[in-house]
Amino acid sequence: MGMPVEFNTMIVTKGKETRIEENVFILKKEGYRVYPLHVPIEVRKTKEGDVTGTAYAERLEWSDGYTFLTYRLVSLNSTN
Repeated sequence: MGMPVEFNTMIVTKGKETRIEENVFILKKEGYRVYPLHVPIEVRKTKEGDVTGTAYAERLEWSDGYTFLTYRLVSLNSTN
């Protein structure tokens, strides 16, 4: 029996991120996803939208059909 997994090369927030420290956020995504850890990746509000910043994924956790991604924003291109 297989498990569906999605591999991602950018973080798409759709405005659902939660700030847990000054530049650290957590994002809950439906399904199981894999992000590269400790390398710079783009952050976007939508998949087709402009790049809003760059982040380092610091922690990845799977639980009950969801992925919890903790990332640190290292540069910001827009404040909106």
